[in-house]
Amino acid sequence: MSARRLTLTMCLAEALSMTGFAAYTTLLPQLQREWGLSNSEAGAISGFLFAGYMVSVPVLTSLTDRMDTRRIYLGACIIGSIGAAFFALYGQGFWSAAFAQFLIGAALGGTYMPGLKALTDHLEGAAQSRATAFYTASFGVGSTISILVAGKIGATLDWHWAFWFGAIGPVLAGLLVTFAMPMGRMKPAAHHSTALLDFRPVLKNRKTLPYIIGYAVHNYELFGQRSWMVAFLVFCATLQPENAPMVLSAATLAALINVMGPVFSVSGNELAIRFGRSRIIFLFMTLSGAIACLIGYTAAWPWYIVVLLMMLHYSTMLGDSGALTSGAVASTPPEMRGAMMAVYSFLGFSAAFLAPLVFGMTLDLAGGNKSVTAWGLAFASIGIFGVLSPLARWWYLRRT
Repeated sequence: MSARRLTLTMCLAEALSMTGFAAYTTLLPQLQREWGLSNSEAGAISGFLFAGYMVSVPVLTSLTDRMDTRRIYLGACIIGSIGAAFFALYGQGFWSAAFAQFLIGAALGGTYMPGLKALTDHLEGAAQSRATAFYTASFGVGSTISILVAGKIGATLDWHWAFWFGAIGPVLAGLLVTFAMPMGRMKPAAHHSTALLDFRPVLKNRKTLPYIIGYAVHNYELFGQRSWMVAFLVFCATLQPENAPMVLSAATLAALINVMGPVFSVSGNELAIRFGRSRIIFLFMTLSGAIACLIGYTAAWPWYIVVLLMMLHYSTMLGDSGALTSGAVASTPPEMRGAMMAVYSFLGFSAAFLAPLVFGMTLDLAGGNKSVTAWGLAFASIGIFGVLSPLARWWYLRRT
């Protein structure tokens, strides 16, 4: 199978597997009213998705070094479909929704990085780097589709149907990978010199470790912004209701902003191939961090300028995504790739779990969500590591 066909297959599967990924966050205002959830309860339900991911990803991704990745992928897709179907059938409050979100997150832990492993096992060099960039970009495509379709179904039919839509996609993704992808590289468990969850060899790999740390910083800013983007746009609209867009909702604007990610993820990787990975990674980290530290203070500006700045911020955040992941893959021996991806993804999504909490705490401590200054400081709380990245680059170059 050609590199192009392999990449297209896995990108399509990744987008299909994520149909239920953003259904809850998209329908949160409606569900919160219907179930009488507090803000803390509503936020905790969102967190259960990341909890499921962090529990499953070390085990399922590590197993890709030992068994056929397609079996892991199919099993995870079934779990994701069950999670979305459970939400549709039994979702009626905090615990039922939290359990369903946990299953959806656990499924993501068995599809996202294992899917990348299934793809990169068959490619090398520039083809591998480009395929990695397109695959990581498909995460943004999948989340955008989930936001748009779940929002549309929830508004026109009923929120239960949005989760049924979320249950269908993973089944199609699992079947596609099972029957369209060839078997990847793996070593029998008996031939491994380390235990299944022994990640010390990965952490000792000095070529890979900077990419792992960089991905954690990247996810910290990205998921902090994603979690609060709609709320910030709603706040901006309240400051100038006469000028706010009447046709597009805040959720639709957020989806349009989200579309910029895949484009810049692929473009950033192409720049990295041409001009060097570390240079491009640190460039985009610095730019996105600087914009994050300023963007909250622009809330009272004309809404179209704020949206353009949000698009620019989101684009620069995703500019280093493909380069980080392709660099991590390229710097790891094939027999350790599954273990590396487990560490890479676990630490990255641990940072993703923390960022919305830090953002919210900063917002509350600085004056609440009605204060422009509070929003400015909250966005700065996720951008500060990007601003400090030139110092990290200086240290990195001294060590290499």
